[in-house]
Amino acid sequence: MMNSSNIQVKQRGPYTYRVRFLAKENVTQDPEDNTVSFLQPNGAIFEPSLSVGTEADNFTVLNLAVAAASHIYQNPFVQVVLNSLINKSKSSMFQVRTLRELLWGYRDPFLSLVPYPVTTTVGLFYPYNNTADGVYKVFNGKDNINKVAIIDTYKGKRNLSYWESYCDMINGTDAASFPPFVEKSQVLQFFSSDICRSIYAVFESEVNLKGIPVYRFVLPPKAFASPVQNPDNYCFCTEKIISKNCTSYGVLDISKCKEGRPVYISLPHFLYASPDVSEPIDGLNPNEEEHRTYLDIEPITGFTLQFAKRLQVNLLVKPSKKIQVLKRLKRNYIVPILWLNETGTIGDEKANVFRSQVTGKINLLGLIEMILLSVGVVMFVAFMISYCACRSKTIK
Repeated sequence: MMNSSNIQVKQRGPYTYRVRFLAKENVTQDPEDNTVSFLQPNGAIFEPSLSVGTEADNFTVLNLAVAAASHIYQNPFVQVVLNSLINKSKSSMFQVRTLRELLWGYRDPFLSLVPYPVTTTVGLFYPYNNTADGVYKVFNGKDNINKVAIIDTYKGKRNLSYWESYCDMINGTDAASFPPFVEKSQVLQFFSSDICRSIYAVFESEVNLKGIPVYRFVLPPKAFASPVQNPDNYCFCTEKIISKNCTSYGVLDISKCKEGRPVYISLPHFLYASPDVSEPIDGLNPNEEEHRTYLDIEPITGFTLQFAKRLQVNLLVKPSKKIQVLKRLKRNYIVPILWLNETGTIGDEKANVFRSQVTGKINLLGLIEMILLSVGVVMFVAFMISYCACRSKTIK
C-alpha cells in the first residue's frame, strides 16, 4: 500500500509447496559426444501442514497487468486507449487476490477488454504445472571427469539471447552437482533458468551435515554489484534510467526473458541492494542468515547435499501521464511481490548410506594411508639406526 511517497509492504507466510519431486523425463544418452539430455518437469503441491494458511487466503498486491501496461506499451496514444479500458474494468494500482490466483493465474478484467488477441490469464508462475524446463544437455564425464554435469546446451543453445557478451553464456552445471574433487579456492559456476542467467558461488566455511563434511558455497554480494563496483557485470545492465546510469545494484532486470514484462529479480528484502532501490519501500528487513543463497557440497563427489535458494520477484511500476491510476506516482518503484525460499537436504536414510558407502570408505582410505606412512617412517628410522650402528662398528 502507498504510504506518503513510499510503498508499504508486509511479509506474510510461509506458504509451502513441494517442488522438484518429479523425475527427469526424456533422458537420452549420446555416446558420440558423451552427453545426456533431459527435461526437468515442473510441478507444485501445496503443503498445508507447513503453511500458515490456505491457498484461499487474500492478499493486497500490485495489479500486475496495470503496472506492466505502461512499460510494455509506451506509445502515448496506446496508453490513452489502455486507460479507458482500465477505468471501464474498474481496475486500480492495487488489487486483492487469493494466493492461488496470484501464483497460478486468474482472468484479468482489464486484459479481458482489450479488443485484440492477448493472454488474459495473469499469474506470477502461470503456466507452471504440467510444463517442463529444458531441454538440458550435460556432459556425463566419460571422456573427462572434470566436465561431468557441465551444461553443454540449454534448449539447444549455448547462449541465452538475453544479454550481451559473456553475460549471455550458459556456464557451469545446474547446481545439483559439480565435477568431483571440489576445492575451497574454486569459483563454482552454475546456470539458473529462474533468473535467466549464469551465476557463481564462492567458498565460505566447512559444515558438518548429518555426519558428512561439506563445503558451504554462497552467492557473494559481488555477484549483484553494479558495473561501477564490479566491471564484470557491465553486460547485465540493459538500460540507463531505472539503473541510474548503471550505478544501482542488487536487482536484475529480466524483462527480456519474460516477454517484455518489467520483472526484476533480487535477493529477499533487497539484501545487498542499493539504497535507491530499497528506500522507497517500507517494511523491509534484510539479513544474510535468512535471505542469502547457499550450496552445501560434498567435495569428493561434487554432489550438492543441501541448499537454500532465495530470490525475490519484483515488478517495476512507473508514473504515466496517460494512465490515471498511475498518475500520482512520484517516481519509479521496484515493488516486491513475493520471495521464495527453495530448500532441500539429503534425507537421514540416504545420509546413512552416503556415510557408509562414501565418507566411511574415504576415512578408511585415509586411515590406511596414515598407517602405511607410519610403517614407512618406522622402517626408515629402523634402517637409519641399523645403518649408523653398522657404520660405527666399521669405524672402530
